Amino acid sequence: MAIEKEKLIEMYARMLTIRHFEGKLKELVFGGEVPGFVHAYAGEEAVAVGTCFALLDDDYITSTHRGHGHLIAKGADLKRMMAEIFGKSTGYNKGKGGSMHIADFGIGILGANGIVGAGLPIATGAGLAAKLRGSGQVATCFFGDGASNQGTFHESINLAAAWKLPVIYLCENNMYGEFTPAAEVVSVEDVSDRAAGYNIPGVTVDGQDVLAVYEVVQEAVKRARAGTGPSLVECKTYRYEGHVIGEEAFIGERGYRPAEEIEEWKSQRDPITLFKGKLVKQGVLTEEQASQIEAEVIAQLDEAVAYARESPMPAPEEALEDVYASL
Repeated sequence: MAIEKEKLIEMYARMLTIRHFEGKLKELVFGGEVPGFVHAYAGEEAVAVGTCFALLDDDYITSTHRGHGHLIAKGADLKRMMAEIFGKSTGYNKGKGGSMHIADFGIGILGANGIVGAGLPIATGAGLAAKLRGSGQVATCFFGDGASNQGTFHESINLAAAWKLPVIYLCENNMYGEFTPAAEVVSVEDVSDRAAGYNIPGVTVDGQDVLAVYEVVQEAVKRARAGTGPSLVECKTYRYEGHVIGEEAFIGERGYRPAEEIEEWKSQRDPITLFKGKLVKQGVLTEEQASQIEAEVIAQLDEAVAYARESPMPAPEEALEDVYASL
């Protein structure tokens, strides 16, 4: 699979952006500047980037409560994202959605969602609309291992399979649904095995390998555009932070995740480190270029934070706006 050098470098830069975005948010949460819970995506960057780079700008995605990485991978504006997370009026949803409910219909982001499994029927509906219009678009639904046990998972995939809708169901299996190990509550070792029940392709891929994810999703996208129906893709990955930022008390002997497990994933299977090593070895990227890209990413994020800090809070009367759709 040949990928242009420029695209490979952009994939690397997008992964770095996600990692530093989440790192910056962690600082802001602990500094008391960000309200509410924040669910970080650090560690899973290869899934979002590998998937979204296989899509076109007008293809749809639906996201989850852990959605920052998906949105950045699809091309969302960092300043508007940060302002939304700060609860400011210049944010994507005018400060009313916060971390878990960012949307940008202009680039196909139909919204992150705080309800587990809620994105599945939305993506299915988007796929149905695309098919009826004959637009050639596809919809990709990101969801976690926990959502694969929801009724929305089975109902959505069954309908998409029956109607041959152009949808890619993308399971991010990060081994834990909130605080519960997936192995204790998911009936199969690979979520992709459930595709057999709906007579559609099911593939499990290493979610720490951005190129492997890209290749698998690209094939699923081709199938969807050709009108032959949906696919179920499972990416085995790992989140570095807890369910929410700040749950360090749940790591270790009294927690649900062993500290050594986290360290092993970080040191041995980090998706950014692995991808950078591959690009350097192939002569696509130099260490100097990598450092320059990282510096540019950090500068962009500093600008986004400054923008969010300087933006105004919504006026009280704005609480009554956007409640109903305009006719």
